[in-house]
Amino acid sequence: MTRTTSVVELLAVAALVTGVAGCASTSDNAQRTALAALATPAPTTAAAATPTPSAHCTDPTASLRPSSGPIPAGSFMDRIRQRGRLIAGVDQNTLLLGYLRPSTGRIEGFEVDILREVARAIFDDPSRIELRAVTTDQRLPLVRSGTVDVVADAVTINCGRLRQVAFSTVYFDASQRLLVPSSSRARRLADLAGHRVCATKGSTSLQRIASDPAHPIPYPVAQRTDCLVALQQGAVDAITGDDPFLLGYRAQDPNTKLIGPPLEEEPYGMAIDKSHPDFVRFVNGVLERIRGDGTWRRLYRRWFGAVAPAATPPSPRYEG
Repeated sequence: MTRTTSVVELLAVAALVTGVAGCASTSDNAQRTALAALATPAPTTAAAATPTPSAHCTDPTASLRPSSGPIPAGSFMDRIRQRGRLIAGVDQNTLLLGYLRPSTGRIEGFEVDILREVARAIFDDPSRIELRAVTTDQRLPLVRSGTVDVVADAVTINCGRLRQVAFSTVYFDASQRLLVPSSSRARRLADLAGHRVCATKGSTSLQRIASDPAHPIPYPVAQRTDCLVALQQGAVDAITGDDPFLLGYRAQDPNTKLIGPPLEEEPYGMAIDKSHPDFVRFVNGVLERIRGDGTWRRLYRRWFGAVAPAATPPSPRYEG
């Protein structure tokens, strides 16, 4: 695929998204997808005051111990069940993790399938889920406002974010890398001093670039796919981000390559409002199950088997 062709295809995806924004659900009722897509509105309701975090944050990936057994009456999971669907925030621009497929108008990917396992645990039906497309900087505000029940969108767990939301245990171990054109002579971040490096607004990747002593020039965008378009058009010299979606970019444009060692570790967790610890425990129970029964490995092979080495599910860490 040439650079020119892939830019056109990516813009076609954006056009499709805009065209179907606000449409009804798919045939399996799985997606009343909020495909307002490239402009999902930020919540207007003020979020509740952030609870004071623990004075110690030595291991931000430690989450609440999982719960098991029937869903208790009056729990947050019971409220979701009475509503009839799980509302989840996902990305729609990241091939392999969460991607709007133009041919079907459906969002699919590894993270979507993980969320379907949560829906399965609540309803005994993985299709009882409403996917809402979100941008990187909308993820936590939408959780805190109650607009979505949960977000699974490459959200790196760290102490700063724990001040705003609660997290499940880690469901994917990623790392921050760099993607450049195949013709680039850059081999590491230091070679990009004074060059534009693209990342999404509100991401830890953008923060890492902004603070690097080599002084690359941060180039913030709203959607991850915007970075690939910018690279193909020559507006930036590199993209930085987590390796799962850089692998997706490379699959879309083989005229690119990954360079350098990992810049940061990026453990992904599902973001949930702090007022729902019962739901955090419930989700951790789901993750515990899929680690043990082979589901996690099956889903990983489905989405990453052709582009990445085999992997094992991250080991959970618990507190409380």
